Amino acid sequence: MTESLVLYESRGPAAWLTLNRPDKLNALSYELVRELRAAIRRVAEDDEVKVVVLTGAGRAFSAGFDISEEADSRVEGAEQWRRILADDVELTLELWSLPKPTIAAVRGWCLAGGCDLAMACDLIVAAADARFGEPEIRYGSGPVTLLMPFLLGQKKTNELLFTGDAIDADEAERIGLVNRVVAAEELEDAVDELVRKIAPTPLPVLKLTKLALLRAYEAMGLRSAVLSNLDLSAILNAAETPEQRQFDEIVTAQGLKAALAWRDSRYGEVLGRR
Repeated sequence: MTESLVLYESRGPAAWLTLNRPDKLNALSYELVRELRAAIRRVAEDDEVKVVVLTGAGRAFSAGFDISEEADSRVEGAEQWRRILADDVELTLELWSLPKPTIAAVRGWCLAGGCDLAMACDLIVAAADARFGEPEIRYGSGPVTLLMPFLLGQKKTNELLFTGDAIDADEAERIGLVNRVVAAEELEDAVDELVRKIAPTPLPVLKLTKLALLRAYEAMGLRSAVLSNLDLSAILNAAETPEQRQFDEIVTAQGLKAALAWRDSRYGEVLGRR
């Protein structure tokens, strides 16, 4: 049997969901997205679960959506791109609106769609080796779920989205992207401690508090902004700039690693995967 791409583990009042493609830095394939959406629905309906923890297997949280799979799909046109990206947005919004507190336990790379998932959680605990970023602009794309403007100040959001830079865990804590940074070997203990502080509160109280917070952000226009960005992202991905075409050609001819090296060489650094 093929091992699940999303592992489900009950730890007392918490359900741990683990993205399970460690050899691919937990890149979000179409099948992983489907499994994660099913897992989110499962924990939402289980009254034994008070807190949901999302993490990644191996040395990364997630490098983002699987670029090689997208390149192989030969997606053409804004309409087809919108259908694909809509699944990604729906996943992130399902996590965002899950009616229970959520915690992202992040180690290693947390990029692009993976960063979106972490930001969709209510709390983020990061290992000291964590790296966060939205590098999509470097190959002619953009954040699929535009959450960052609602979490960070305008100027820092602009900087990260225009440059595609990645930041380390300490910088992420300084700008308010994560709640705390701990040594890598202390990550799970730190998350367990947060669970212990949250779990004594009755589930109806947790749900109503979460709903109040969601409504506050949606009153600020979060959902409207995210859905507007979906339309623009579809157009952006279908733009077929010379750089986009060359990136896809390198993926096909030489593989994803070579394409990423070419992409990052244009910016004078090696950033890592999407």
